[in-house]
Amino acid sequence: MAAKNKMDKISRITRSENMRRIHSRHTKPELITRKLVSQLGIKYRLHPKNILGSPDIINRKHKFAIFVHGCFWHQHTKCKYCHLPKSRKSYWTPKLRRNVQRDKRNVALLKKNGWNVLIIWECQLHKPLKAKSRLTRFFKMVYAVRNKH
Repeated sequence: MAAKNKMDKISRITRSENMRRIHSRHTKPELITRKLVSQLGIKYRLHPKNILGSPDIINRKHKFAIFVHGCFWHQHTKCKYCHLPKSRKSYWTPKLRRNVQRDKRNVALLKKNGWNVLIIWECQLHKPLKAKSRLTRFFKMVYAVRNKH
């Protein structure tokens, strides 16, 4: 059996259980965002497999995509929830860097293909009124651009 990492304060089994509970879809931040979008009367679909990057929320007709990012997993810069783990840095640093690179690439390609893209960060949802205001501004822009065509 491998030696226990002295930096980690919990056992491997407990750590494994914690990681197993983390899901990529229907997370609390995503549910909050969906509720705010619904309150604005916006129609949407969830997790399309055939749209680059599988955004959390989309509308094909109005060509908008919303990603709801966890601050840790997507490395939200200058955020108190974004940090590198103290253990297994050789694993986590490249993994999280790849996530950020993939996110940038997916957003750039969606925009290149005419999609309006918004990233909602987990920490922004701690203030739902501000998040709703941000969503409102985004949708005003989306629908204003859409009506010009």
